Amino acid sequence: MIYSVRHTTTFLYEPAVRESVMEVRLQPRSDGEQRCLSFSLQVEPAATVMQYQDFLENVVHHFDIAQNHTQLKVVAHSTVDVQPPPEASASDSGTWADLDALVEAGDYWEMLLPSHFVRSCDPLNSLAGELGCERRAAPFTLLAELNEAIHTKFAYVPNSTKVDSPIEEALIARQGVCQDFAHIFIALVRPLKVPCRYVSGYMFHRDEAKKDRSLEGASHAWVEALVPGQGWVAFDPTNNLVGGDRHIRVAIGRDYADVPPTRGVYKGEAQNGLSVSVSVTPAGSVASEPAVPFVIRSRPPVVRTPTIRLEHEQQQQQ
Repeated sequence: MIYSVRHTTTFLYEPAVRESVMEVRLQPRSDGEQRCLSFSLQVEPAATVMQYQDFLENVVHHFDIAQNHTQLKVVAHSTVDVQPPPEASASDSGTWADLDALVEAGDYWEMLLPSHFVRSCDPLNSLAGELGCERRAAPFTLLAELNEAIHTKFAYVPNSTKVDSPIEEALIARQGVCQDFAHIFIALVRPLKVPCRYVSGYMFHRDEAKKDRSLEGASHAWVEALVPGQGWVAFDPTNNLVGGDRHIRVAIGRDYADVPPTRGVYKGEAQNGLSVSVSVTPAGSVASEPAVPFVIRSRPPVVRTPTIRLEHEQQQQQ
């Protein structure tokens, strides 16, 4: 399936800021069953956009707007070919011994250690005990069970957490968004020595009769876990999905901190607002902007000095 993706991010500043410096991770990856066929990035006010690859080979674009402005708009448009991955199943996956041998032979240590948003805590330990999160059955079987359990036990509630919320908030409330569910999944399986990574991207909503929990008009997040005999397998605890060709991968990382769609700073005393709209359509069909952009909740304003530099990010599916 070939998809057309349009991701529009608008930052509003009141009063005007003097300068913005930003990097974005919005270009879909080209690896595995996915190929990014085309990509364009439009920035207003106009800026010279440069790019590089980070340590996990995600494409990063960055720019500097060195003039007063009250709005910053970033429009990314991509065309992506996503082929169905091999169907994952317990019968084709290996044993825990096979996984240990695979890890021993490779370089997966970054996806095995705690990271900024993926750390042990008492609520996580309680959940692990409740779910019987230990080395049992086969690796794929356990991962699929945890994927379903998070989907069942946690309510999907938009705006229930913030971009920098620790996993304790979602664990205690038993609710959150895709970003939280991905972090919880990773935090459960890394202690079992299962390499697991965070994936940012988009999801195509195909069946209107059976709505997915994830929202249209927003970016999405899920995980990939290393399974012997199958490689990196996608698990989406938000929607209780395994693999498939509806997930469009943009960036991979240890957790969200490695792959925010936008990250930047600005100079000034402004309060800032942020709106995001995303459309994912089969290539060749007509895509239109959502009538109401997806609005990210921002924190209350605080007193600032004229020279302070403020970070602004957008949460995935918030």
